[in-house]
Amino acid sequence: MRALRTLGAVAGVGLAALVADLTVVTPRRLRVHDVPLAVPGWPAELDGLRVAVVGDVHAGSPWFGLDRVRSIVQRVADARPDLVLLLGDYMVDVTFGVHHEPRDVAEALAGLKDVAPVVGVLGNHDWDADGAGVRTAFEAAGLPVLEEEAVPVLDGRLWVAGVGDLWRRKPSVPKALASVPADATVVLLTHNPDVVLKVPAHVPLVLAGHTHGGQVRLFGRALHTISTRTGNRWSHGWYADDRLYVTPGLGTSKWPIRNVVPEVPVLVLRPA
Repeated sequence: MRALRTLGAVAGVGLAALVADLTVVTPRRLRVHDVPLAVPGWPAELDGLRVAVVGDVHAGSPWFGLDRVRSIVQRVADARPDLVLLLGDYMVDVTFGVHHEPRDVAEALAGLKDVAPVVGVLGNHDWDADGAGVRTAFEAAGLPVLEEEAVPVLDGRLWVAGVGDLWRRKPSVPKALASVPADATVVLLTHNPDVVLKVPAHVPLVLAGHTHGGQVRLFGRALHTISTRTGNRWSHGWYADDRLYVTPGLGTSKWPIRNVVPEVPVLVLRPA
């Protein structure tokens, strides 16, 4: 009987530790780290380009108020990127979350434009929260948002194209790339990684978020089926065959639990 009580106590402590990790410890962590990436077709003149990828902020999630957003901006600044790319889902959609106005979220992120050129796209939760209003707020704060369009950055040495969210809009990769010169290097931004299936081979790099890396993983596998179309085919990291990098992002969605460490990868891009 004593052994059973001891076993029960150990199990209880283990369960409490698991719950604490899912709800408090890991969601409050932050990893900003360099990710060396050898990209086929990447030009020698952009060798070593540092690109900070900020995705799925979900400002207003538990432990993720506007002060934390501003602290992430500072951490990104400390990493000294040459370019900052935003991949959508800035707005909250989580149990026990606190709603922030798009203007306030945009202003909390606006310090990024003092770090490096910034370009972004919107995600499905941004559209759920009033996509037009989110875009207006971000652009008023000096954070450009792309939807089926492209812009030159870094004195024209690179183009960044962006498409609308797959679940809430009608993304068109051809339209997004239409203005890009034939000989230009282009990075395509999409909130949802499933869009990569529509990206032509001449685009050397596609960046996506949306997945949260699964948000909760057990034995290395995501518990949630991220996409009804493709399952968990692309959850996080570098998929060389698809020239796709998926960031696990920062916040939480639906349920305020996460054991995938929130992160901002700083891609250090080199020719393969």
